[in-house]
Amino acid sequence: MNWNGKRVLVTGGEGFIGSHLTERLAQEGARVRVLGLYNPFGRYGWLDPAVHDDVELLPGDIRDSERVANAVDGCDVVFHLAALIGIPYSYVAPESYVQVNVQGTINVATACRRHEVARLVHTSTSETYGTAITAPINEDHPLQPQSPYSASKIGGDMMALSFFHAFDLPVAVVRPFNTYGPRQSTRAVIPTILSQLHKGASEIHLGATSPTRDFNYVDDTVAGFLAVAGCDRALGQVVNVGSGREISIGDLVRLLVEITGTDASVVTDDDRLRPQGSEVERLLCDNTRAREWAGWAPQVSLEDGLRLTSDWVKANLDQLDTAGYSV
Repeated sequence: MNWNGKRVLVTGGEGFIGSHLTERLAQEGARVRVLGLYNPFGRYGWLDPAVHDDVELLPGDIRDSERVANAVDGCDVVFHLAALIGIPYSYVAPESYVQVNVQGTINVATACRRHEVARLVHTSTSETYGTAITAPINEDHPLQPQSPYSASKIGGDMMALSFFHAFDLPVAVVRPFNTYGPRQSTRAVIPTILSQLHKGASEIHLGATSPTRDFNYVDDTVAGFLAVAGCDRALGQVVNVGSGREISIGDLVRLLVEITGTDASVVTDDDRLRPQGSEVERLLCDNTRAREWAGWAPQVSLEDGLRLTSDWVKANLDQLDTAGYSV
């Protein structure tokens, strides 16, 4: 798709993946509007009004249907990324996940239908699959709600797809596997390991280290969003975006120790273990649809992506809170 001059809304564009997507769209010549979560400090996460003067920044909340409708008005394409994503918090506040991830998606889809957008790209997550029953995981794999977070995302996905079937809304669902890279918070495993290593820790405090994950560098994930947005075959469908390579958390630690040139041992922190039955033991992406339908393929190897992320974490260490890691 030629993005030059396209009017594009990114919900959650101030976040980790959203800010990278917003910047890429602006670089491609799109007229980008971001609906960012309102806060009394007037902050836009990773977007700085002084730097991103080519991006229209709107404060709001996707739970507010009229605010969402106003944000969608006049846009050709909508990328819906705004969501509650922390798994641990979903155990103690599941209702808020339904409000944001399900009702918020209904609000976005309804607004897109009202204003007749040309394309809605809805963001899912590999957590909806739960522990792999068959691997690699393709889009026909059963959905398993192993946490309130994953249940809410399944609900949001189904709502988005229902608007395709019931109202002919041109919607495609991107299902990213574990995205990592610069700007990711220490809520996630890679930046928390790196921040602890770069702070000279002799022990790395983690939850379970046996589960495997499919890590995809953020630039590749963003490219996946753009590819799916331009793919007519993806309408009414789910498209996985992942590297097709899995690594255990234990092996990931060893790789990061090697990359950083440090030395540390892993300590299991019981407070960081998921409840029994909730841990997703294995994720490995089958990205055949993304490759064959949308012409997408990952470009950044895990080793190269981890080096880039390590450099960013080291340069921004004073902004990162290792105590924030909880998954």
